Amino acid sequence: MEYFDWTKEINETEINKVADIIKSGGIALVPTETVYGIAASAISDEACKKIFIAKGREQDNPLIAHVSSKEMIKSLTKNISEIEKKLIEAFMPGPFTIILENNNVICNTASAGGNTIGVRMPSNRIINELISKCNIPLAIPSANVSGKPSGTCIEDVLEELKDKVDCVINGGKCQIGIESTVVKVINGVPTILRPGFVTKEDIQKVVGKVALSDNLFKTVDNNEKVESPGMKYKHYAPKTKCVLVEGENQIEKINKLISENENVCVIGFSEDIKYINTDKYIDIGSKQNLNEIAKNIFSALREADKKNTKLIIIQGTKRDGLGLGIMNRLIRACENNVI
Repeated sequence: MEYFDWTKEINETEINKVADIIKSGGIALVPTETVYGIAASAISDEACKKIFIAKGREQDNPLIAHVSSKEMIKSLTKNISEIEKKLIEAFMPGPFTIILENNNVICNTASAGGNTIGVRMPSNRIINELISKCNIPLAIPSANVSGKPSGTCIEDVLEELKDKVDCVINGGKCQIGIESTVVKVINGVPTILRPGFVTKEDIQKVVGKVALSDNLFKTVDNNEKVESPGMKYKHYAPKTKCVLVEGENQIEKINKLISENENVCVIGFSEDIKYINTDKYIDIGSKQNLNEIAKNIFSALREADKKNTKLIIIQGTKRDGLGLGIMNRLIRACENNVI
């Protein structure tokens, strides 16, 4: 495995080397603005199969095709509607994925054999330039063993994946911290399949009416075909059992859980530390700053796991704006164990 540090600048010789590795069927650990990912050629079944093996991912869970230009989107898809064009124009590049009709350029392994494909144009300069160098779309799911928390800095994911990839790019800490918003236009209405940094309110400003998938806070049956990652199977979860506390009187609920359980760790807000009856507390930021919470939540889940407690208690946010995306991840991390 080769390691490249581009936290200060992109090395031109090294980026050409990484592009050659990917074009020849290799896989790379890469940064994006959302979370770290494992990148492979999205037009190669053999390369994409290596991603599934590295992650231990079920093969009916589709990958997202990452592109570096809107021209590349057109080459991969067909029958793009006017509403889809508006969404692409408004939110790409950025933490936004749109489900489009597949033009059969993307390999069957990446699309999980479906007739649609999720397409994203990342705004992170490193991965955008790497895609341009490759001149092909890259399949890039989150860099983690499937079911575990995603990684937002190289230290989070290097230990579990360094022996499963051909090269690693350190691009520093990810700016956003949760995966992209995934949208599919259904009967003319943009429907959020996975919430993220681009919120329902953001999309409403562009196209008006927006719907939410019924599956945002539940797990899709394993026999059902899905078009977006993050809808099936256990997701984002530490090894330790987790419980999510939301709504009113959170501090009272948390302290009651602490009194009823031994060896507990709490993931919570800066303002509430002094009121929580435990010395095992991980501060994810102010409850007034959802951007900070989103950026810290996956690292906090990983840190809590290392404390070897019997229970992790997590404070929840409101389910609106960016909070919808945060709560989607936390409810799945807790396997719907919510108070």
